[in-house]
Amino acid sequence: MSKIDFTDLDGKVLRTFLIILQENSVSKAADRLGVTQSAISHTLAKLRRVLGDPLFVRSGHGLMPTERALSLKEPVQIVLDGMRGLTDDRPFDPLAEEINIQIAANDMPRELIFPSLLQTTRREGVRLRLSFIPSGVPHADLLRNDRCQLMLTPLPPDGPDIFQKRVLISPLMIYYDADQRSPPDSWRAYCQADHVEVRFADGRSSRAVMRGVDQSQIRSPTVILPHFNAIPSFVKGSDLISTDTALMKCGPLAALECAPLPFECEPVAIYMVWHQRSANDPAHRWLRNRIEAIAGKLQE
Repeated sequence: MSKIDFTDLDGKVLRTFLIILQENSVSKAADRLGVTQSAISHTLAKLRRVLGDPLFVRSGHGLMPTERALSLKEPVQIVLDGMRGLTDDRPFDPLAEEINIQIAANDMPRELIFPSLLQTTRREGVRLRLSFIPSGVPHADLLRNDRCQLMLTPLPPDGPDIFQKRVLISPLMIYYDADQRSPPDSWRAYCQADHVEVRFADGRSSRAVMRGVDQSQIRSPTVILPHFNAIPSFVKGSDLISTDTALMKCGPLAALECAPLPFECEPVAIYMVWHQRSANDPAHRWLRNRIEAIAGKLQE
């Protein structure tokens, strides 16, 4: 009879496997899990022994998964989701649990909602820990692979296992420095203006939220930035303009003047997005309700 004990594969070991698979690096996996590299190496040795496969081999400065490792990705995620589901019906008291969540969000929803959420819940005695990754134009795999457990985005990914709920809606506005210029007063003037644009790591543009207009007529941006917080530094003291939601005036673009677009354009909705594995988790549901309440006050 085999001396290998499959019960050595507990939830922490399986989660570590998935994170190594995502990061292709022991050091990056250790950073994400907040443990030492030696702890990751020890877990990997256990996995190799129990599963009878090297799972990862060195390639340049990282690790390359074996075919066996790749074939295990989906079954391991299913097992972890099943283990998580065992706790869905637990009695939930936010004061009795430490709530850790990774959120994909860009500058505006992150700064509008989460400082208030954290301050309020800390005063209540809730042990809430938040970590953020930029969402850009997010892909559903961020949720499927548990890289984050929640998204706030105007461009929600789609899928039968992806849930979404609209929490904010805001018209688009022109942001500018009133000491340097007036806002464009026509579609032609808008198209001919010098623009600042945010472009995400995957190459897609923040203009993706502009619907119902012919963007091919708009002049190519003079400045392309990786995030919204950098916009005021370039617009201040110049004749550049930026097109962003009115909600940005309460956050990253508070230092700039804003004016309505001189043409028709659909307002932008911000969605809260999560994976089906989190739908019935009481801590996740509690957090979604708190976020929705804060968003509701912003719209009043």
